[in-house]
Amino acid sequence: MRSLARCFCSSKAKHPPKFEEHAILASETTFNVNEVEALYILFEQLSSSAIDDGFIHKEDFLLALFNCSSEQNLLSERLFDLFDVKRNGVIEFGEFVRALHIFHPDAPETEKIAFAFRLYDLRHTGYIEREGLKEMVLATLRELDLSLSNDDVEAMVDKALQEADLKGDGKIDEEEWKDLVAKNPSLLKNMTLPYLREITLAFPHFVMESEVPDSELVC
Repeated sequence: MRSLARCFCSSKAKHPPKFEEHAILASETTFNVNEVEALYILFEQLSSSAIDDGFIHKEDFLLALFNCSSEQNLLSERLFDLFDVKRNGVIEFGEFVRALHIFHPDAPETEKIAFAFRLYDLRHTGYIEREGLKEMVLATLRELDLSLSNDDVEAMVDKALQEADLKGDGKIDEEEWKDLVAKNPSLLKNMTLPYLREITLAFPHFVMESEVPDSELVC
């Protein structure tokens, strides 16, 4: 997710439509209305980086997160699938905001844990399985430009399974994952993007121009 931070740059002010939708999104997430409006401008930038049709396509997603347009990347594929809640091949604005909410520093840890579990559940079985875990470790190492021998990777996977697989069935269920995260909080390190708390600093004009004050939101 490091490359996404580069998209938080100065942009010409636009007046985003559908303030009611923005207010709803603010009431459902950790973002306030000003921040949702700033995210709308970020969304517009991302949705036009490869295909300019008002949606974030996988090509847009790859360009934003991994600075590439066609390279196969397991991490980006999984993230795109989780953002694309409707499974229609594109990310809509509401999906974008609700997914980024998970990465907000103030988002509930329980939601971060659940999202990370789904990220590692490659085959949608409801479990983190050994082969999927290894694939994600390799993908993460590639994203970090790190290289380990196959033996070292196997040892990492074996250690993780040994620690987490309390039932001894060769896979990790949601409860076992929660226990593992409790013992190893660093597993959620990549589930927080600190700059999301300061998004209105990247787009300061929204603080003054918002037509829906946060005080009008119904909690």
